[in-house]
Amino acid sequence: MTSSYSNLEVRLFNSPLETGIRALVILNDAFPKMFDLSLLTWLDHLVVHTGDIGGPESLHPDLPHRSGELLVRRKIIEEGLTLMRRLHLVDIVADDGGILYQATEEAHPFVELMRTPYARAMKERARWITENISTMDDADIKEFIVAKIGRWNVEFHHDTDSSRRLL
Repeated sequence: MTSSYSNLEVRLFNSPLETGIRALVILNDAFPKMFDLSLLTWLDHLVVHTGDIGGPESLHPDLPHRSGELLVRRKIIEEGLTLMRRLHLVDIVADDGGILYQATEEAHPFVELMRTPYARAMKERARWITENISTMDDADIKEFIVAKIGRWNVEFHHDTDSSRRLL
């Protein structure tokens, strides 16, 4: 008997599930704020690499050329947000400013159930990020990201998404 799942490749690292959960944790911590895809991509990178910006120890190892992760991360985060939306944990708000993402009220109980050491560390870093970074205005956060991640990455992502990041 052959399982229909035998040829299914399961990828957890850098998967839509992993990035979707991180985006959900960020959105949950910032609730009721809404973020666009560019800002969520940057915040996801910063949550994983908080040590690079004077925050808590990085969640993931400090690999060389990690700023290049942003080039592949954006699409995976978008797929992760779609997954979280299917689970009714993230809402999309579309208006004249573009497409914004927001945690639903169901997100908080889900995030609270995540209690592994990794999940606790991720939630601590998301809290640190939302307290220290996401409260900046658009110009300040762009300047900060240019200084920490690089101008090319910021311009690449800024040109491909709306300039509006929060309500």
